[in-house]
Amino acid sequence: MITKKKMMLLFYQNLGKICYAVAAADKEVHPLEHTKLKELVKKHWLDTAIVKGTCSSNAAYHIELVFNSLNNKNNLDAHTCFKDFVAYKNLHKHLFTTKIRRLILKTTSEIAHAYSGINKSELIMLAKLDIELKKP
Repeated sequence: MITKKKMMLLFYQNLGKICYAVAAADKEVHPLEHTKLKELVKKHWLDTAIVKGTCSSNAAYHIELVFNSLNNKNNLDAHTCFKDFVAYKNLHKHLFTTKIRRLILKTTSEIAHAYSGINKSELIMLAKLDIELKKP
């Protein structure tokens, strides 16, 4: 049985993957996208409870840790990160409430806008994410 803490960590790690996938959709992660991610984690994710009865403040930093790890490895395979996130979402649908889905879309959209607006690759990735998050 998976513990609540481990469930939260896995959630945030997969959120880091989807944030990275959007930032790397155009084969380049700009420092402004990384800065925006850090800002959004502090602004939105530190106080967001994913699993009832748990505090997510430290766990939310795993979003940044995974993003940094993927970026530092120069692993710009956005498609694989996207597929990993979707697979996780499909296995743990109960974690993806309306509020969480909206916050994921807001976060990823703001990351994409961080450096000279959304380009075509990021727009396509965001559209696919929107479709996936709307599936029951």
